[in-house]
Amino acid sequence: MRLVYLLIAFLTVFTAAAQKDSQAKAILDQIGAKVKGAKGILVSIELISKNSSGKSLGNKSINLKMKGDKYLLKQGATEILCDGTTIYNFDGVNTISKSNVSESDQTLSPQKLLSGNYDKDFNYSILSQNNNQATIELIPIDKRKSFQKVTLVIDKLKSALSTATILDKGKNSTFVKVVSINYSAVLIDKIFLFDRAKYPKNVEIFD
Repeated sequence: MRLVYLLIAFLTVFTAAAQKDSQAKAILDQIGAKVKGAKGILVSIELISKNSSGKSLGNKSINLKMKGDKYLLKQGATEILCDGTTIYNFDGVNTISKSNVSESDQTLSPQKLLSGNYDKDFNYSILSQNNNQATIELIPIDKRKSFQKVTLVIDKLKSALSTATILDKGKNSTFVKVVSINYSAVLIDKIFLFDRAKYPKNVEIFD
């Protein structure tokens, strides 16, 4: 599940690393405004991972529910729940690990990847664009981040992320494809609250 945090984006030399491309910012700001204005978001995502030699590390299908700074991410039996303050990571078997949202700052949360709100954490530049889509490269300002580079493909007509390619520090890559996204989902707050009773009795919780 860490793939969505890599995914959940930087190897090539970026000569404009100290700059923020105004055209890229305008496109990203449109996405951010759309996400911020949504009462609830449902997303279906496919992840394709490869190592530095191009060998497949597997594919995953992920379903994500988002509301403000809260989210519930599921992949098979595993899930990550965030109530806005605490993140609960269930391994699908017998362990739940807890962490504070602030502790995940070195990774890519679903909100960061989908929201277009990259101003604080990234420098960015447009690699190419036409009337329908734009390809934008993100370089993290903080070099302690767990990833090197993120390349986004934005659907300009829908103001939404289409795909992202995340390159980590080990030169492994994760290709993220947004299969579907619904910005008008009705999501009750209760689904983002941690409920110990939902999990098997033998599950251990670690801070």
